[in-house]
Amino acid sequence: MSSSVASGRPSADTATGQRGTADGARWALAAALLGFFVMTLDALIVNVALPEIGRGFGGGMTGLQWVVDGYTLMFAALLLSAGSVTDRIGARQAFGAGLVVFTVASAACGFAPNLGVLVVARLVQGAGAAVIVPASLALIREAFPDPARRARAISVWAMGGSVGAAAGPVLGGVLSELSWRMIFFVNLPVGLLALFLLTRTAPSPRRADAPFDWAGQVAAVAAMGGLTYAAIEAGAVGLGAARVLVALAVAVVASVIFLASQARGRNPMVPLALLRARTMALSATVGFALNVGFYGMIFLLGLYLQQDRGLSPMATGLAFLPMTLLTAVVSPTAAWFAARFGPRMPVVTGQLMMATGLALLCVPSATAPAWLLVLLMIPVGTGGGLAVPAVTSLLLDRVPAERAGTASGVLNASRQLGGALAVAVFGALVSHHAQFLHGLRTSLLIAALLVLATATATAFVLVKEKTS
Repeated sequence: MSSSVASGRPSADTATGQRGTADGARWALAAALLGFFVMTLDALIVNVALPEIGRGFGGGMTGLQWVVDGYTLMFAALLLSAGSVTDRIGARQAFGAGLVVFTVASAACGFAPNLGVLVVARLVQGAGAAVIVPASLALIREAFPDPARRARAISVWAMGGSVGAAAGPVLGGVLSELSWRMIFFVNLPVGLLALFLLTRTAPSPRRADAPFDWAGQVAAVAAMGGLTYAAIEAGAVGLGAARVLVALAVAVVASVIFLASQARGRNPMVPLALLRARTMALSATVGFALNVGFYGMIFLLGLYLQQDRGLSPMATGLAFLPMTLLTAVVSPTAAWFAARFGPRMPVVTGQLMMATGLALLCVPSATAPAWLLVLLMIPVGTGGGLAVPAVTSLLLDRVPAERAGTASGVLNASRQLGGALAVAVFGALVSHHAQFLHGLRTSLLIAALLVLATATATAFVLVKEKTS
């Protein structure tokens, strides 16, 4: 027996193994952080570049809407089943596949010769992003089995998303000054670095028996796609156009098929009992409304500041910076507020802040200084930064542990669908107004009323729960 073993000290082989495990966990966290960072960055970096893309390709408002919604639509639709894919092939393998798809699609976006190819590449990008999110969290869970260390690792991972969100508009503005194609090429070194770091981690276990709901997934894509297509095309050809009515019919039929498959399927993607739960329904509705307000505002103001107010792409990106920075600062405090005052305070307060900011953005005239718009954007972002983590915490605290992953997927899919429909509907509204500003005001007022309604519903439901 060696002296190290006899003395109770770890042997050299054991110490090396422990160091290897610790190093693997750090590599896994670094890869997961970069993946979440680049995915979040891409969700916001495009908005500032839209006018440049429009000038390069043409296509009008409809084409620009699809550049944004192609990504968001696939992200929302595939997010529901991406967790099952991760379980089937393993977290490391799924994360790597999602990153490869996302990175290759980013290159295709950058080299796109026309608007059609760009939109198709954005659809593929969204599919890759949908796998990155659940796989990155599963990768962290495997690398950090200790709950305390895992909680710290998830905080670091979330910080990557906050940095990506804060940097997106600014970096989009800076790169658009060179070429709009650079906003996609910037993803390549980040994606390649994340893939390199992933090679330093051990393969993840697979679950070949993990269920996959093919009928539910196809129906979800068809329902969300049909609804988004109808909303976008209605702005171009009118609500009564044949292709719009067909798309709406497809959305309705697919929604019925989805609900039937979830009610009768052996392994439903989203059990109907979960959808009927009051907390799930409330959280999904709040998440939907918050993304309508936030992403709808960014889409509209990114266009308005450049097309109507004459700001450069860089200046437009900088105009979003105070809001995105304060949002990144506020988000980590939401959990503390929820623990200190209960979930109602940050969820309701955050929604009221956003609704107020959206309503106030309708007030300034066409000649109001740009700095006033910059100030009025801040409560929209900080309100969302306060409400989103709190409503997520509220949901996960009140659903059974075995349903936590599914509930989180439903919440995030609902949020992404809200962002996609905001771009579709608000783009249609500004297209139907002679002046962009009139359509912008109508859109932001609708968003403000929607968020105010969900804030009222949240306060009512949580008060009723507290007194019952």
